[in-house]
Amino acid sequence: MIKSRFNTERISIKTGIIFSRFGISPNTWTVMGLIPAILGFIILAIYQDLLVSLLFFIFSGVIDAIDGAVARVTRSISAQGAFLDGIIDRYVEILLYMGLLFFLFSREEFLLPNSFWISLLIFGALMPTYIRSYAHHRGVVIDSEDLRRMGGLLERAERLTLIYIGMFLGLFEEIWLVYVIAIASILANITALQRLWFVINYGKRI
Repeated sequence: MIKSRFNTERISIKTGIIFSRFGISPNTWTVMGLIPAILGFIILAIYQDLLVSLLFFIFSGVIDAIDGAVARVTRSISAQGAFLDGIIDRYVEILLYMGLLFFLFSREEFLLPNSFWISLLIFGALMPTYIRSYAHHRGVVIDSEDLRRMGGLLERAERLTLIYIGMFLGLFEEIWLVYVIAIASILANITALQRLWFVINYGKRI
């Protein structure tokens, strides 16, 4: 695991060095990541092309990795940059889910309407972040290390990876995508409940 983290860090540094030569600020990279996500949404919702949309959303994720790498290499990490990155991340994720909502609107369902599973997924994607932010805002959890320790079963990176796998499987059988969305929606809300439980019991730990 240590070796894996070292290799990941080394790749991030090399990426930052390469892309910092373009003279584009990390915040600009962050905003640029929204462009392929918007295109991915349009392609998914209007043109119903799952593969091309998947590629655009993955490209958006690559740009998201670039902005962090450039910020670290240029030593321009800031609270404002982290805030902007978090907001853009939410926009990208919701664009993906809204695109899937349009794509699966009249397609085969699993137990419940596809709109239900995607709505549940959106709720599960937003609530963990809200719980962490509100716990900090209300002074329930102040320590930054404790905030990071909240974790959960299915955080954003794992959630998106699972959905991308589902989109890939959907190229062969669309119902597989629905299965994955249903699983992800349940796990995402379990993650929200895990964080809620962490906050409720936080005072008992200190």
